[in-house]
Amino acid sequence: MSDDENEGGVVLPVESLSAEALRNLVEEFVTRDGTDYGAVEKSVEAKIASVMRQLRSGEARIVFDPESETASIVTARELDT
Repeated sequence: MSDDENEGGVVLPVESLSAEALRNLVEEFVTRDGTDYGAVEKSVEAKIASVMRQLRSGEARIVFDPESETASIVTARELDT
């Protein structure tokens, strides 16, 4: 298996998405039901900024599942396990 593949799909570089597509994906991710950000509630904009930082630093990655044709955001740690 190559570095850009895992059992759950294909890891997409952040740069492969347009700015608009990336923003839309991150916004959808942070507003999903069941997304928990701890005891302190953050605004959607703060959540988006946090996830964008994690994506750009490599702490989080975008994974595309070709079978379901969906993309999600996971931590690098999740991919390594």
